Amino acid sequence: MSDSVIVINADGPETRVALIEQGILSEYYVERERERGTVGNVYKGKVLRVLPGMQAAFVDIGEEKAAFLYAGDIAAPGGQGEKEAALRALGGDDDDEVAPRRTGRHGDITELVRPGQEILVQVVKDPISSKGARITTYISLPGRNVVFMPTVSHIGISRRIAGDRERRRLRRLIDQMRPAGSGFIVRTVAESASNNQVRADMDYLLRLWENIQFNERHQRAPALLYRDLNLMLRVVRDNLTPEFKKVIVDDRIAHDKAVRFIGAFMPELVDRVELYTGREPIFDGYGIELEINRALERKVQLKSGGSLVFDQGEALTAIDVNTGKFVGAKGKTLEETITQTNLEAAEELADQLRLRNLGGLVIIDFIDMDKESNRRKVYRKLQEVLRRDRAKAHITKISEMGLVEMSRKRTKESLLRLLTAPCEVCNGKGYTKSPTTMCYEILREVRREGPHLTGDTIIVQAAPSVAELMNGPEVAAVDNMVKRLQKGIDIQGRKDFHIEHFEIRTKNKGGRSTTNNPAD
Repeated sequence: MSDSVIVINADGPETRVALIEQGILSEYYVERERERGTVGNVYKGKVLRVLPGMQAAFVDIGEEKAAFLYAGDIAAPGGQGEKEAALRALGGDDDDEVAPRRTGRHGDITELVRPGQEILVQVVKDPISSKGARITTYISLPGRNVVFMPTVSHIGISRRIAGDRERRRLRRLIDQMRPAGSGFIVRTVAESASNNQVRADMDYLLRLWENIQFNERHQRAPALLYRDLNLMLRVVRDNLTPEFKKVIVDDRIAHDKAVRFIGAFMPELVDRVELYTGREPIFDGYGIELEINRALERKVQLKSGGSLVFDQGEALTAIDVNTGKFVGAKGKTLEETITQTNLEAAEELADQLRLRNLGGLVIIDFIDMDKESNRRKVYRKLQEVLRRDRAKAHITKISEMGLVEMSRKRTKESLLRLLTAPCEVCNGKGYTKSPTTMCYEILREVRREGPHLTGDTIIVQAAPSVAELMNGPEVAAVDNMVKRLQKGIDIQGRKDFHIEHFEIRTKNKGGRSTTNNPAD
């Protein structure tokens, strides 16, 4: 059995789940009850605004921000692309049948919805940054073995189920039970499931859909009709396979819930659930806390001595590969050393992309390689390691300058944005002005405002490091300003001032004053 385990920390105010695959932390999830995600939830929403220019609409679903609905995600009677849109709504899980390419054909948004209309929708992407949730009217309800699509007449089989005989068995089984006009996607784990297990899964999802329809008829928009499972049960449902040797939980109540859930949907794996009894916190015991902190660092060291440097922007992440202290093995050429570093970097950055949950456009700057054969070798390595990633990724070949352009599906906030807040010192910029820069900026402001200030002495209050500089090495520049204005200048340090905060005034309280505060 492999070294793969699911570690669940549920004994505190938040639930954290870590997937360790082959001894390596591959994915990390966190859920706080008051900040619980909305993906998978089904709502009765009310259309607020229709935007013909964007072929989209804003819909009130009762959450803090209005949700965003594209025309291509609206089920229209007799419309085209129903199967495509529904499969897209599943989130692009590699376990599921591959959706056809999006053709862009859909009805006009003004003909599909109107302001004030009440519609049934499901969240497919949580709010990210300033954007509201993305929603669809193609509902998909995931179970352990199958995914139910009540609005699409289609049967799909996971592409990872290769045997024709098994595919025929599952297709016949689904066709016997599915209601007319509805569809199912058969997931990879169903390959080892019995007929009764698949039927039980289908029956549960059909009853769930009936309950959602009942709630829709009896509630006014906006209203939450169905909330998806909590984080622990979702991860277990979607990830627990025979390859995982155990699910270990550090809370008795959560452990019992996991046992009941796994016993109902995957009884053959229920003996893999364990209650953690160690004296140290469970994430400490498995070395997970260290890996999480490492994933928040801008720089990640490679075993060889090289490094990866991550710079995350709003829509683009740049990853720079550096040789660092790595000088290569004895007898190796520079080209061989660089290629070896790039191969190691490809392996690590694939793990970091999953762990950090980096999405959108990613630019990877590998170290330049002269030989085309070496560039192909690194490219093939990157392709190989990205196959382990459930999020869809598309990469271009390595350019002559060592650059790879890559897109990775983004469904939620990155780990950095999930666990951190903008720095209170720099307001998220990543830098502050230097004391010298602030010294000269204050002097320019004194020259600008000095003639308008009443009184014989100008009082300058600034951060201690700036005040020390103006009273020390830069005192000559201050003296020149005194001569220019024919007024005294009193420099005072304030411990409570930010490096970029300063105030200029006179002793006369009624006089004009200037304040610069970066927090404003």
